[in-house]
Amino acid sequence: MKKTSTGIEDLYVIEPTVHGDDRGYFMESFSEQWFQKEISDTRFVQDNESKSSRGVLRGLHFQNPPMAQAKLVRVVQGEVLDVAVDLRKNSPTYGKHFSVLLSAENKKQLFVPRGFAHGFSVLSETAVFSYKVDNFYSQEMEEGILWNDPELNIDWHLPEAEVRLSEKDKTQQRFADYKSQF
Repeated sequence: MKKTSTGIEDLYVIEPTVHGDDRGYFMESFSEQWFQKEISDTRFVQDNESKSSRGVLRGLHFQNPPMAQAKLVRVVQGEVLDVAVDLRKNSPTYGKHFSVLLSAENKKQLFVPRGFAHGFSVLSETAVFSYKVDNFYSQEMEEGILWNDPELNIDWHLPEAEVRLSEKDKTQQRFADYKSQF
């Protein structure tokens, strides 16, 4: 596996080594030993998966302490634009975001540490999105930032008319109104 810095501390793109031939391929998608040594001492407790169709935008979501979550995300089918926003108030990159195309084809993963809002937009007809988390879901600690907040200026690679949101994501708070707990 190979890790690549994103320019934001602790946020990494991970590319597995893929062994392929005319029969298909094999890859190690996660190795705790490698991850602990190269990325973080994070211990994952749950795997989640979602399936979405083109135009679906999920995010920007996070959980506040003490239920904050780190995530290791990847796409099993299709293609998404994955986005992480730094919410760590003492970080030099506070309020900055990083985006990367994740697809079944490129097999890239993104490690999103605690203290980031996270979201993705589906660019293919459908996408299956898989992710590990290091803490369990807590509705009481869950918050979000508005996906199209002008202060963040995120290009989701979709025309706004194609964006499909949950009712919750339509009414998230603006970044300027968020009081960081990280």
